[in-house]
Amino acid sequence: MATDSHLRFALAVHAALGAEGGNSCFSPYSVASALTLAAHAARGRTRDELVALIGDPGAQTVLLREAADLAEGAELAVANTLWADDRLPLEDSFKTELAAWPGAAVASAPFAEAPEAARALVNEDVGRTTRGLIPQLLPPGSIDEDVAAVLVNALYLKAAWKLPFREANTTDAPFHAPSGTRDVPTMWLGESVGYAHDGGWQAVQLAAAGGLQAVVLLPDGDLADAEPALDPAKLTSLLDAVRFRRVELALPKVSLDVSSALTGVLTGLGVRTLFTDDADLGGLSPDPRLTVSEVLHQAVLRVDEQGFEGAAATALTMRLTSMMIDDPVAVTVDRPFLLLVRHAGTGALYFLARVVEP
Repeated sequence: MATDSHLRFALAVHAALGAEGGNSCFSPYSVASALTLAAHAARGRTRDELVALIGDPGAQTVLLREAADLAEGAELAVANTLWADDRLPLEDSFKTELAAWPGAAVASAPFAEAPEAARALVNEDVGRTTRGLIPQLLPPGSIDEDVAAVLVNALYLKAAWKLPFREANTTDAPFHAPSGTRDVPTMWLGESVGYAHDGGWQAVQLAAAGGLQAVVLLPDGDLADAEPALDPAKLTSLLDAVRFRRVELALPKVSLDVSSALTGVLTGLGVRTLFTDDADLGGLSPDPRLTVSEVLHQAVLRVDEQGFEGAAATALTMRLTSMMIDDPVAVTVDRPFLLLVRHAGTGALYFLARVVEP
């Protein structure tokens, strides 16, 4: 199933990004969108390695498109843009494939003649899509005259809780981080919400507008010990076990802004040919010299009393060359935890974060 492949991909990248154990945050939706489009462009071994990581591109395309269709009440902006230098010939079949994606565009950028101006064009467009939360996805020096194209996915997501936290109840409370215990702004909610306790984890599912959910995953013990065993089957089982129950939830406010260079991560996960001279991106351009030199990602996620707001962007730089009434359960999130923001209908993950130091 596409959802199983999506979860497997998300957890694999999450594990590789968070190997050092600190805060991490990325958008599986954004990265998967960029890599799935790359898979549509790839041929031979280049494509095989991408498919091994993300799953069947056709099935992922359907999942990602469906997840871009939210019910009324949430704000979602998605852009999938191929920025190409005029010197690079493009295959009509790729333009057709891209056109079926949300927020699709093919745009010209003067990478050869004015690389800094081209970088500014891409960054300005990402900034618009992300409502200013990601103003500089491409840092200085990331674009030079050898760049021929940049494939970008950008998204912005904002939704209010169906059951908001009362701001008056937010107080400083202890959070036991690896660096030591300290007081952090902590929200409190006492309501009937989605809850499960299974396999050494508690899950609290908070409904938001537009058919969105945030899911807090709190291990019974240390996150560092429990997280490596959280595979797709265990996560699916935990999410499937969620039932409505009265919960008294204490949850820290979250504000994360994380940039990630994904080239090494993807190489470690088996996507190697894409970054070599043997790369075959013949589905995008007939120029056999085209290869991906870098994959950059940035994610911003904020969770407060009213809801959540997030933005993410991924760039592939290409060069030539039911209700139950029972006793309430108390969930005090006072130690490192994981946080998912997902589409309720498809299970697609917009964000996957590890909060170690809130």
